[in-house]
Amino acid sequence: MTPKNATLKTMKRALFVVLLAAMLPLAFTQTNNYFEISKNLDIYASLYKELNTYYVDEVQPSDLMRQGIDGMLNSLDPYTSYISESEIEGYRMQTTGKYGGIGALVRKVGRYITISEPYEGYAANKAGLLAGDKVLKIDGIAVLDKETDDISKLLKGQAGTNVTLNILRTQPDGSEKEMDVVVTREDIKIKNVPYYGMINAETGYIRLSNFTDDAGKEVNDALNELKAKNPSIKGIVLDLRGNPGGLLGEAVNVSNVFVDKNQPIVSTRGKAEEWDKTFKTLNSAVDVNIPVAVLINRGSASASEIVAGSLQDLDRGVIIGQKSFGKGLVQTTRNLPYNTKLKITTAKYYTPSGRCIQALDYSHKDENGIAAKTPDSLKVAFKTANGRVVYDAAGIDPDVAVDSKPMSKLAASLLSKNHIFNYATLYRAKNPTIAAAKDFKLTDKEYQDFVAYLANKEYDYATKSEELIKELETATKDEKYYEAISAELIKLKERVKNDKSNDLVKHKDEIRKILEDEIVSRYYYGTGRILLSFNYDADVMAALKVLGDNTEYRKLLTVQK
Repeated sequence: MTPKNATLKTMKRALFVVLLAAMLPLAFTQTNNYFEISKNLDIYASLYKELNTYYVDEVQPSDLMRQGIDGMLNSLDPYTSYISESEIEGYRMQTTGKYGGIGALVRKVGRYITISEPYEGYAANKAGLLAGDKVLKIDGIAVLDKETDDISKLLKGQAGTNVTLNILRTQPDGSEKEMDVVVTREDIKIKNVPYYGMINAETGYIRLSNFTDDAGKEVNDALNELKAKNPSIKGIVLDLRGNPGGLLGEAVNVSNVFVDKNQPIVSTRGKAEEWDKTFKTLNSAVDVNIPVAVLINRGSASASEIVAGSLQDLDRGVIIGQKSFGKGLVQTTRNLPYNTKLKITTAKYYTPSGRCIQALDYSHKDENGIAAKTPDSLKVAFKTANGRVVYDAAGIDPDVAVDSKPMSKLAASLLSKNHIFNYATLYRAKNPTIAAAKDFKLTDKEYQDFVAYLANKEYDYATKSEELIKELETATKDEKYYEAISAELIKLKERVKNDKSNDLVKHKDEIRKILEDEIVSRYYYGTGRILLSFNYDADVMAALKVLGDNTEYRKLLTVQK
């Protein structure tokens, strides 16, 4: 045995002993599992040793171990994960919303990493970076064909340090000019409330995008300011759409803005007794009487569902939109050696009525590893404070459901091919200013300019009709009918193809809205998108209707006899 192999063998034995020792306290509390734990740790350590010694190619111990860890955790649920030392900073950013950097979103457009949105008022915006700028180099390092994760690491850094971006910027004639932009990094704090304001003279609006530190304070401050500046305010729209959640404590704090002190908001129950807790509001509310409409959709998850579920169960607000995601699992982090962490599901959470809205049962998976959904027949009914019936096991059902119109395949193709993004970049280069965000509208001529822009662009897509024709063609070939009807099928294909050429006209209203949204963001950033959306947002329209009719609002929150 070589000294190297002897050392490796010693290290592996030491690793096994450490792992076993770490498991012993738990093992002794679960006597029946002690033998299984020690046996499987022994097997794992021995297998690892054999792989490292005899596998034909050189293996990287850290990579091999990471694969093993990820495979083990993936068998549980998608929220239990290992956080390596190199990932700690990203994890902290997710929980605090803070990082040192330039304050901009980037995306991959073809071969280029491209600025997709500089945050208004932050370093990138101050330095003059624009959405659509293509990044060629960062501090002299070529980044063509790189991925966004790699670029984010180069852009982040200590506040006060400079980073030089060599970019290509679109000119009014469509050409591109190469230039350097020096950005001084800042401490970036992504706001939980990116916008609040008045939709009309009587209705306030608060957009809550995350639940990182101070989410409750930001909502509290926003409502206080709206009330102070608008004495005529009679209702609030709290927009939680697309909010993936975050800190459980901040969910309680957000609910506390509308629910008075000492009210139960959420309880948790886990295998360990320490996780059997009830979380109540701790402070006086800003306003316990103002009517509230909470907007949710499929992207509203976790902490968003705690807020929506608690306000629904306490009959404190009307929920509007589409069914929420259905994440009723609570994660905590456990410290591991070498500055690593384990994010682990430790409990399920329950709204004040006692329901858990977790949609998938990860303890029961099919042969493909897909978690089981709770069938409707097994869902349990619970009652709100006023006696309204609500159900568990499938997210939060809105009190007022609003149909979510699916995006056309044409629009999806134009977005995925970046044609709308790129056209907005060109439009911004040609037009230094536009109307106010809420008043902006593309003219018919400008829409035709976009159609002309697409003339030499590729954006192929298959319509539902084309897919059905293809299925029919396959079926007729399998059943030996194709020869008899092939001529008719060919004619049918041509008719659909000819009609498809008019899709830019048929879907004009949909595509124009998407275009207007992207263009407005180039001048007025995220705030502009929100202000423009008030003109056509179906969920907002439904909220205004409910909040504008106090009788209907109260009716929705009581049991109808």
